[in-house]
Amino acid sequence: MKVDFQKYTDGLVPAIIQDHTTQKVLMLGFMNEEALRRTEETGKVTFYSRSKNRLWTKGEESGHFLELKSMAVDCDQDTLLIKANPLGPTCHTGADTCWSERNHAEDFLFYLEDIIDLRKQASPDSSYVAKLFSKGLNKIAQKVGEEAVETVIEAKDNNDALFLNESADLLFHYLILLNAKGFKLQDVIDILKDRHAK
Repeated sequence: MKVDFQKYTDGLVPAIIQDHTTQKVLMLGFMNEEALRRTEETGKVTFYSRSKNRLWTKGEESGHFLELKSMAVDCDQDTLLIKANPLGPTCHTGADTCWSERNHAEDFLFYLEDIIDLRKQASPDSSYVAKLFSKGLNKIAQKVGEEAVETVIEAKDNNDALFLNESADLLFHYLILLNAKGFKLQDVIDILKDRHAK
């Protein structure tokens, strides 16, 4: 990877930081050659801070480091795209991104996973999800089985609305089961991608 640090008079190139998993843009910083080298060596995204007039590793004070996953340079060789795994909020304000966006994939199913994660912490009296978690893994797995059977039954009939509603119930409870087992939908997607690539 060849970066043209001489293109700008200060020797700094813009570095766009994107979440490796969600693809959300987290922040923009600037790197010189030394910052780039430090990032590659440590695996923690490091910038050159113009205000501090020194190298600055994101998270050096907060602990919210950006773990390097991949790096690419644009077609003009003067802007970096860095994909990273953020260990906490990226913005100094405490927001997920420097544009105050929530850092989740735009796909609603990933958002729903976040909701399930939040609701399982609630009181079982106030949340169906929390109540299901309180009954344990066997009950959650049983519920997925029940919803699967109901989906199959509705598939054999001609009521599309009932079939789609049962399908939604099945998918929702499957996401709960994944969570209970300590997994995410992305884990399943990764396996499907690997299979597709073969």
